[in-house]
Amino acid sequence: MDTNGKKIIPPESLLEAYSQGIFPMSESRDDSTVGWYSARKRGIIPMENFKVSSNVERIIRQGRFKCKVDTRFRTVMKECADRNTTWISDLIIDSFEVLHLAGHAHSVEMYNSDGKLAGGLYGVSLGAAFFGESMFKNDKEADKVALWHCHQILQKNGFELWDTQFYTDHLGSVWLY
Repeated sequence: MDTNGKKIIPPESLLEAYSQGIFPMSESRDDSTVGWYSARKRGIIPMENFKVSSNVERIIRQGRFKCKVDTRFRTVMKECADRNTTWISDLIIDSFEVLHLAGHAHSVEMYNSDGKLAGGLYGVSLGAAFFGESMFKNDKEADKVALWHCHQILQKNGFELWDTQFYTDHLGSVWLY
């Protein structure tokens, strides 16, 4: 339990799990439990070889979105969970919010010209590693622009590992060049 009486996974348990390559997932949005997982084949985005499509590069040059960091962490998590099937439950949201308040979970948020949250991502930082958890978009390509900004932030701050947990063919074809 945290200080508000909500059931949470203690921050120290989350950090210990991440240090061993283990992460929590729930079965659904309203699941009150978590399972612990480790991917057989990890998804890693090489810090030195990160690229985005020419379309995303153009959107970045145009300044279509404004980037902010850690201003709406819980909202980003809720947006990431807002889909037909999700592993992000209220237990995970509450737990990661406490981890965020402790300085180990972060969000990258993209805002459109109307000032509305257009997309974003969140993840966990531990030492020189960043574990990307999930991303969302309300505007076309806003998630990929958030990913680009995240890369810039990680590079600037000396991160050495960008883990996406699960390797997917999409990840391999789109982000790893």
